[in-house]
Amino acid sequence: MKSRFFARVLGIMGCMLMTFAFNAVAGASIAVASGFAAETGAVVGSVAGLIPMGGAGMLRAGVFTEIWTGEMIKAFRTAPESLGWMQRIRSYNQYVQHDVIHFVAIGGDPNVLVNNTTYPLAITALTDADKPISLDKFSTEATPVTRDELHAISYDKMASVQERHRDALREKIAQRGIHAIAPDANATDVPVIKTTGSSDGTRKKMTYADMLTLKRHFDKMGIPTQDRILVLCSDHVNDLLETEQKFKEHYNINQTDGKICRMYGFDVYEYDGTPYYNMTTGKKLAWGALPASTDARASVAFYAGRMMKAYGSTEFYYSEASKDPLYHRNLVNFEQYGICLPLSDTKCRAAIVSDKAV
Repeated sequence: MKSRFFARVLGIMGCMLMTFAFNAVAGASIAVASGFAAETGAVVGSVAGLIPMGGAGMLRAGVFTEIWTGEMIKAFRTAPESLGWMQRIRSYNQYVQHDVIHFVAIGGDPNVLVNNTTYPLAITALTDADKPISLDKFSTEATPVTRDELHAISYDKMASVQERHRDALREKIAQRGIHAIAPDANATDVPVIKTTGSSDGTRKKMTYADMLTLKRHFDKMGIPTQDRILVLCSDHVNDLLETEQKFKEHYNINQTDGKICRMYGFDVYEYDGTPYYNMTTGKKLAWGALPASTDARASVAFYAGRMMKAYGSTEFYYSEASKDPLYHRNLVNFEQYGICLPLSDTKCRAAIVSDKAV
């Protein structure tokens, strides 16, 4: 009985120490950013964490909304290994105003006359226009964290919750981005290539010949040889691992940024969040549509120089357990604005879609 009691006391003390340490570091960071001494911020942050809530002797295991929001923004811009392809896309964060980016739609080019002898010259107006793009809003569902949990556990539950919300938001934004980059269907200068390999009973497998076809399309469209990106879905990765020894050798090399190799002029990445296409029609499923047995994930290729991404505001929502008389629980969730899009519709992207087996 005593050992259990002491274990719980040690757990609570450990949790308190982590809370004090976090508040001190966060307070120091905010102080420095505001022009004050780091020591002052550390003291204020630590003392603020001791403010009583709901009765004498009760330590505040509360959360500073500004601190958690700042930590979320900092962590959100750190790329995980699986999203190395997205890090290749230029960030437009500095152009975001109120979660909107204002691009200028160029009105056209002037006519060029050769050996002209007719005067006066014609006047051609070049009218530019504002093209606002609103960032998408991504919201996580609220996660409950009870007072009992915070008292009983020996780790920082709030930090763990924040990390999981961040990862979920990042993954959803990436899925939305690669879906927007992928072509809707095969069209002029927006190729959707069908695989030509052997059948696995449902679809035709991907081969090196299909990657070479993709290269020919990019060459024909005049896309620069640098920053060509190919994001392979897991189905196509497995197809190549089965049949191509050279690809297998590259795949087994340690991947520090999610990049498999450079092949046929493409920096090749693997990502299992690419969009689904109908294997017969070659058309992309709408965002959020549930795939059927006739659909399969596709691989997506793009020229990084004609893509954009941006993260906007981050909101941290938090309700305290002391204000919840029924459940005594904290509720936590995040809201993140972000977007990833091609800057032009044509001559910058393509897809490789599994063809339906005959």
